[in-house]
Amino acid sequence: MVTRQANGESTRPARAKADRGQVAMEYLGFLPLLLLVAMGAIQLGLAAYAASQAGTAARAGARTEASVDARGSGESNAREAVSDWVEDGGFEYRRTGGRDITVTVEVKVPSIVPGLDDWKAKRSATMPNEHSRFGF
Repeated sequence: MVTRQANGESTRPARAKADRGQVAMEYLGFLPLLLLVAMGAIQLGLAAYAASQAGTAARAGARTEASVDARGSGESNAREAVSDWVEDGGFEYRRTGGRDITVTVEVKVPSIVPGLDDWKAKRSATMPNEHSRFGF
């Protein structure tokens, strides 16, 4: 608030000494909330990346299992399709099918938020089985 003196000069009221450092204290109070939001955003990004890796592994495994001239096993090709740090957390591979091959891959989502250790990303892929079509 600006006030005017009798001679027309403007003056500002003096700040109270108790207000000094108030902005710094408000910032320090807000900082934990800001860090929590940032960690949550990073965690969601890690979950999306793990889900993408699981989908890539499922497609690679299903393609190998269903193909007549594939090299290697479906599980080994699925493991090669994911990043090592995603695979190290836990990697589950399941194959089902007859005329169509379905491969399901489940990987553990890396966690930076305490208490979110049991997240898993699970993706499936289905490919037509060439073995059943050609009579192998």
